[in-house]
Amino acid sequence: MSEAPRVQHVEVGDDDGGLRLDRWLRQRFPDVPLGALSKVVRTGQLRVDGSRAKMDTRLEAGQSVRLPPITAGERIARPVAEGDAGALEAMVLHRDQQLVVLNKPFGLAVQGGSGLSRHIDGMLEAWRDRKGRKPRLVHRLDRDTTGVLVVALTRSAAAALSESFKGRDAHKTYWAVTRGHPVPAEGKISTWMARHPEDGERMYVPPAKTKEAQRATTMYETLDQSGQFSLLQLEPVSGRTHQLRVHCAHIDVPILGDPKYFNVENWALPGGLQNRLHLHARRIVLPHPAGGTLDVTAPVSPHITQTFNVLGLSPQG
Repeated sequence: MSEAPRVQHVEVGDDDGGLRLDRWLRQRFPDVPLGALSKVVRTGQLRVDGSRAKMDTRLEAGQSVRLPPITAGERIARPVAEGDAGALEAMVLHRDQQLVVLNKPFGLAVQGGSGLSRHIDGMLEAWRDRKGRKPRLVHRLDRDTTGVLVVALTRSAAAALSESFKGRDAHKTYWAVTRGHPVPAEGKISTWMARHPEDGERMYVPPAKTKEAQRATTMYETLDQSGQFSLLQLEPVSGRTHQLRVHCAHIDVPILGDPKYFNVENWALPGGLQNRLHLHARRIVLPHPAGGTLDVTAPVSPHITQTFNVLGLSPQG
């Protein structure tokens, strides 16, 4: 005979202090319908320190939450695709108690979208802990961009890291192989950027400020040149969608393999080079949530390394 479901008394951890009850429940029971969770709260079956609560109640660290059997019993583990845990482990560049830094490969989306069945956010289900908490994304990379991707392991780390990205305390360095040489070889690109009025999946540089346009600034430096190609180091000051790709195309040095912004007519990719986006998130430096500085560099992706070898490019960074 199976054991009957029992009432659970769960202590609110330090990391969950200040969290609303509804969000706390959703984290612990991601597959239980919100209506079912609301019902046990509304009917008084769930108690906080012995008292009735509401869904918008703010929890405090150390409080005891009484979870009725119906809530605990309705949780169903989300399916985890075979191999996801191993694939994530293979990407790990750095791990501590607060965060993990991954080296994202080419072609793997960070989040889901139309026609996408596999992405980093979904794969992180494999790292959901015993309390039902899944690691959180705190920034994004385009699907075909490779390199450094930071993932928070706790709610407090996610909040701190998100503030670092929003407040521009995160310093990101990218490498890009481009067709053509920027003039001057080192400088700043500062433009307005907006979504293209005829193609919502593309961004563009409008000739003047529009209602939708936002300022975008990128610092760049030429690390090496070979024939008609350049290896650039790019540092985005702002964080607009497709910013680096648009800015490189704007100064007539489009990034190799860019399906949206490489529009050079009557030009074919030289033999030995793969027709993939040559944009790599090389390094990230930002305040660590636990104090100090996080500084991680990602090895260059295989297809860009192949291009270095074919063209004889030798980065100094």
